[in-house]
Amino acid sequence: MDTKVTLSFNKEVVLKAKDYAASQNISLSRLVEFLLNKTISGQYSSLEDYPIASWVQEISEGPGEYITRKKTRKEMKDEYFNSRKK
Repeated sequence: MDTKVTLSFNKEVVLKAKDYAASQNISLSRLVEFLLNKTISGQYSSLEDYPIASWVQEISEGPGEYITRKKTRKEMKDEYFNSRKK
């Protein structure tokens, strides 16, 4: 059974990841699920041990940016419907 999760990423990262997923004939959701499965498989003792493709390293370099402002119900609704239009 699939479960929905809301994640926030830099827009450029999402665009590059969508392009990559499309080139592999999978959805972005399945790509993220695949990467998470690899990560939690127990084969690697740390993230440094995990063999990540160069495109992932390129788009993930730099410090993470955490936005903690709580979104309004209207903002979340608009974001959801806008994401479905594409």
